[in-house]
Amino acid sequence: MKRKRDESPTRSGVMRLHPRGFGFVELDAPFEGFGEVFIPPRKTLGAVDGDVVEVGIDPTSAKGKGPDGLVLSILQRARSHLMGVVCSISRKGKIWALIPSLGPRETAQVIPHPDIPLEYGDRVILEMIEWGDKGKEPLCRPSRLIGHLSDASKDVEAAVEQHELRWQFPQPVINEAKQFGKQVKESDIKGRKDLRSETCFTIDPDTAKDFDDALSIEKLRNGHYQLGVHIADVSHYVRPDSTLDAEASLRCNSTYFPGICIPMLPKELSENLCSLKPHVNRLVVSVLMTFDRKGELLKHQVVRSVIKSAHRFTYKQAKKALDGKLKTPLLKELQLMVELCILLKKKRFERGSIEFATAERVILVNDQGEPTGTEIVEYDITHQLVEEFMLKANEVVAKHVTDKGLGLTFRVHEEPNLENLAEFVELARAYGYKLPDTPSQRDLQKLFQEVQDSPHSETLTTAFIKKQKMAKYSPENIGHFGLALTHYCHFTSPIRRYVDLIAHRILFGEIHEGRLLEMIAGRCSEQERTSARAEQSVLILKKLRYLLQQQHAHPDISYNALINQVTGAGITFAISELALDGFIHISQLGNDWFTFTPKQTLEGANTRQKFYLGQSIRVQVAACNLVTGDVEWQLI
Repeated sequence: MKRKRDESPTRSGVMRLHPRGFGFVELDAPFEGFGEVFIPPRKTLGAVDGDVVEVGIDPTSAKGKGPDGLVLSILQRARSHLMGVVCSISRKGKIWALIPSLGPRETAQVIPHPDIPLEYGDRVILEMIEWGDKGKEPLCRPSRLIGHLSDASKDVEAAVEQHELRWQFPQPVINEAKQFGKQVKESDIKGRKDLRSETCFTIDPDTAKDFDDALSIEKLRNGHYQLGVHIADVSHYVRPDSTLDAEASLRCNSTYFPGICIPMLPKELSENLCSLKPHVNRLVVSVLMTFDRKGELLKHQVVRSVIKSAHRFTYKQAKKALDGKLKTPLLKELQLMVELCILLKKKRFERGSIEFATAERVILVNDQGEPTGTEIVEYDITHQLVEEFMLKANEVVAKHVTDKGLGLTFRVHEEPNLENLAEFVELARAYGYKLPDTPSQRDLQKLFQEVQDSPHSETLTTAFIKKQKMAKYSPENIGHFGLALTHYCHFTSPIRRYVDLIAHRILFGEIHEGRLLEMIAGRCSEQERTSARAEQSVLILKKLRYLLQQQHAHPDISYNALINQVTGAGITFAISELALDGFIHISQLGNDWFTFTPKQTLEGANTRQKFYLGQSIRVQVAACNLVTGDVEWQLI
């Protein structure tokens, strides 16, 4: 599959395709210092995520954001089978399937299979025969039926197939996990710091089973705080070059869907032997930190130890205890943690760290995968203290390893592009907030503190995150913009993140540096994005199912929304009640001729009706198609 060449410089690399059709090619060799090339939607040549491609690069575009390019040829296909949804069956029996991996709205004709009858809405694994080169329509044949879209229990399986996630563990991996037994052996405790007399406990979500971290705290006579962050010692069980390690290195992380978790490690470890359950011995890596009365770190120690958690709190239970609504012998410890959390948070704000203190709206599902409602998870003090202590432990470990002169898979975050930041500034101003043209971290910090309890909080937070560069893993430490830190890594979640496991190994001299860390960082960054796309695809589908449920139960139901983009094509808006974006085309805005103005508004010629950034509107669903994922909205 090739495209006509010009004199542009070329490189080869791996295509990373976005669901909206554009992509980035991760280059085998940098171009003018850039490691990737942006590929616009119509210049992918039909490449799918993971394909090895040759790209032509526009050298004039290599400024600021990085170079643009186009795919010249596909050197190697990553996959032979793709997940599709039957979207059309003609009267003559011709079948077409929508295949998300080929790009938005891309279809392929399906050759019928006598043993796999298909109907509209079926989700099916398709073997690609023709990819659509030389002007031909993509052609495929059914390989395995997943199930119909009406069956919500198959949503996760479809996402797993679409995004090539590993789900079931191979039997050798399970066997290796089982060989450790169900209890910590006394022989494994030898040589460790014994902290079983310390009062430790965990705070996690209601449904959590993989308890990575436990906390302990004590206030010394001089007013100093002794904080212990105790992290499951996964590296004790998952050894380099083991079957468990090989599988974990392919998965890179756990993936979380509504009601279902695909773990990085088998449940024998993730939910049992490594999980810091109460009243049982558990092997951990402890970061023991001493802070003065102002929250300044005075000293720290990183040791392998053994603990026995005294209690398992949910966030809700810990909050009730702090509010005096639940009795617990651990109230003093919780209160001390709140004290220290406030001090650490104050210091973090002083250095310019940006925090998005917004509630999270989660969708609830039953055992069949059908949505049953939504729930708001408040970002209360219990969430804040756990996050604050994990941030500090990650920072301390990153500095600790660096001071030893060792390499590390750092968690890095570049500064946002000025052009993207300008678009966000315009949106914030439209909502009535003041920001300079080029806001500093402190300006942004002040803004998000100001909007915290406003109806614009979720919209602005989401918009800002979309404008930022994504955080990633790298052996090169360039700092973390969002946290305003020079040293940061992921260390506190080794049950669910492979890079954290690597950090543990580095701490105790069990891994070498160099090319291996670069490969691990790249692979884990890539898989993190893949998991996020899979999670988002299922989350959106569940929300569409919920919309349809609500529409059937309440035909006149409508939703409050805020306009967050106005173009000549129409308006885009955010529905905070569902954490969902929508769009209404200009032709559907009313019985008038609307014109897009220089002030980024749409104005009716006859009615003078205006649509502008930050405007509150009321919308309802006109139509919702689960096959295409399209929702047609209308104003009321």
